[in-house]
Amino acid sequence: MNDIAIRPARISELAAVAELRWWWTQEIHGTPDAPLEEFVPRFVAWARQNESSHRCMVLVRSEVVIGMAWLATTERVPHPRAFERMSGDVQCVYVKPDERDRGLGGELIKAVMAWADELGLERVTVHSSDRAVPAYCRQGFAASPALLQFSVGQDPAE
Repeated sequence: MNDIAIRPARISELAAVAELRWWWTQEIHGTPDAPLEEFVPRFVAWARQNESSHRCMVLVRSEVVIGMAWLATTERVPHPRAFERMSGDVQCVYVKPDERDRGLGGELIKAVMAWADELGLERVTVHSSDRAVPAYCRQGFAASPALLQFSVGQDPAE
């Protein structure tokens, strides 16, 4: 990993991060509705507008972005024992296909979790693909029967 670095994304790298997000969508869901040249500037604008709540870590080889991971943070409701509370959600962890199966995704997760620790987050969640579950488990994530999910728009009777 001598030529690999993991660090917070620079503003100048957000276009490369946007391209990763577009290619990831194509890989999983087929060709995205928005063409790449339309998506990239919109994504960069979104990332800049949301930089206080959505932080991006990049995986870089020789100054080329080859992976990303996002940490979304949110304030939690205060309680008498801890007035200032924050939680996080790991999002959009992605490594280019030709760079996979070398432990780089795990290194990205580890770096994001170190960032979460620095921020003092009390809880971090992730919604993972089946393929990535083992990588998260190796970094200390565990399933929780107390964490429930509701898909908006679903019929609760179904």
